[in-house]
Amino acid sequence: MAGILDVPKPRITCDMLSLHIGRPVCFVGRVEKVHPTGKTFTASDGDGKIATVELNEPLDEELSGVVEVVGMVSNKGVIMAGTYNMLREDKGIPFDLELYAEALRVLHDFPQHYPFEVAASG
Repeated sequence: MAGILDVPKPRITCDMLSLHIGRPVCFVGRVEKVHPTGKTFTASDGDGKIATVELNEPLDEELSGVVEVVGMVSNKGVIMAGTYNMLREDKGIPFDLELYAEALRVLHDFPQHYPFEVAASG
């Protein structure tokens, strides 16, 4: 079976979590709060809505700013992270989460023009 990083996954916002239960996704958001155990954190998307992310292992680094999470969406709408990556916001150019969310809406509203998902063969 292919790993979560080896399969196509849609980029989503919080509003799209319920549509992707049990499927791999890619989520980008701003870290809001890290649980004291370091095993979960919350992140807000470009619409200001909050997603909860669960990690396999406690964090071993400080987590802040914008983060990209690849994981599976649980039945409760929690992203079970397979991996995460902090996006650098250096050089005075902040990541525009609102614009990112708007771009995702366009991609999802007009899939005939943006056919990024690849059908799995098997």
